[in-house]
Amino acid sequence: MSPDNWLADTQTSYDTVAVNYADLVRNALSELQYLRSALALFADGVLAAGGGPVADIGCGPGHITAHLHERGLDAFGVDLSPGMIAVARHDHPHLRFEVGSMTNLSLPASSLAGLLAWQSLIHIPDEDVPTVFEHFRRSLRPGGLLQLLFHTGDRSRLMTEGYGGHPMKVYVHRRQPDKVTGWLRDTGFAVEAQLLLNNPDGEVSQAVLFARRELGV
Repeated sequence: MSPDNWLADTQTSYDTVAVNYADLVRNALSELQYLRSALALFADGVLAAGGGPVADIGCGPGHITAHLHERGLDAFGVDLSPGMIAVARHDHPHLRFEVGSMTNLSLPASSLAGLLAWQSLIHIPDEDVPTVFEHFRRSLRPGGLLQLLFHTGDRSRLMTEGYGGHPMKVYVHRRQPDKVTGWLRDTGFAVEAQLLLNNPDGEVSQAVLFARRELGV
């Protein structure tokens, strides 16, 4: 699987399902109290440090970006899929959204007070995750906050059908929190906390990691 192929397949897949995906998640956050609490901690941390621009990387239709804005953050969204960005701009015309890839993030160095990547890292192959984290570190100011949300596990699978029954070709990579934590520390982040979320069977299904770009790194 070459980098060009998986990126192109991921973009095409989310272009195809953008409208249906937006309909599915538009109001979903209202029922996810633990994730709302994680966002509140992130927002409070950014504001306590003086505020500043916050990037929602892999923003999809922009619902999380809008929630961060409502909590007082100067938030904007970036997504690989032009289709998703079109939906985000339609649903939230007062906010800034742009097409971009976390594998080649073109944000100014040390320009961000915070960076969020919710359920977007799951499509990045293992060999490319350190490069992504380097882009995150470079874009954040020293001491800037990072929050990740991802599926936990040890397997990857190819998703061939998605939201609304549309065809997709996108890999979903499940990872253990300690593996992601190791990558973060190797890249110059201090991991401060983690939140583990269980599925109905009591197994850990998702993790939220709270990290900070180390000073002087």
